[in-house]
Amino acid sequence: MSSNKNNIKSDVLHFLIELRTRLIYSLIILFIIFAVFMYFANNLYTLLALPLLKFLPQGHLIATQIVSPFFVPFKLAFMASVLVATPFFLYQLWGFVAPALYGHERRLIWPFLLMSAFLFYCGIAFAYFVIFPMLFHFLARVAPQGVVLSPDISEYFDFTIKLLLVFGGLFEIPIIMVLLVSTGVVTRERLIKWRSYAIVGAFVLGMLLAPPDVLSQTILAVPIWMLYEAGILLSRLVKPKALKTIEREEI
Repeated sequence: MSSNKNNIKSDVLHFLIELRTRLIYSLIILFIIFAVFMYFANNLYTLLALPLLKFLPQGHLIATQIVSPFFVPFKLAFMASVLVATPFFLYQLWGFVAPALYGHERRLIWPFLLMSAFLFYCGIAFAYFVIFPMLFHFLARVAPQGVVLSPDISEYFDFTIKLLLVFGGLFEIPIIMVLLVSTGVVTRERLIKWRSYAIVGAFVLGMLLAPPDVLSQTILAVPIWMLYEAGILLSRLVKPKALKTIEREEI
């Protein structure tokens, strides 16, 4: 009995040491990337503000707080560092949990993590290159006469980061659908039946997040719809477990 307890303690200690080591590696990589980005922090903010700067009459933002010109680029540099370092974080997570997984689970999870990170980056790129120009062009155009649009750099940072994260999350739709099918929460056939609702939901999101014109709303809604279709397609590649819930037959 004491031998088993010693073995358990030894295993727990081994896992804790490995976890600490991987966390240290992750923090070191994050610090290195952050140090580089901090040097170019002002340039990063200019790049983030570029979609709006092109539509401002005066061509610049304002800072209503004394510390904003320092702290806002600082926060942006840290956020960018976390996003760039995310694949390394996922690799460390994979290395930590892989020994406890079965062979087929190892073959599935690593591509799943890579695809998840790739889709998140695609969502951010879509927001920056497609949504931001349409949105800021509309906002600059509808400003009342006599009103000069001069956003504060801190408010602009908070607004754009939220939008980037929202679209990064939206582009995870195929991954979420694959997870739901693989865990048996829902069947692929059920997702196909829900296609019409997904299309309506995509256009509702288009109305909420895009400027109020049909073209802009369609440009946003169609990619969301395509992501749903991609989720249906990818769900064919996973073997679903037994359903966790009993689905009633539709009358």
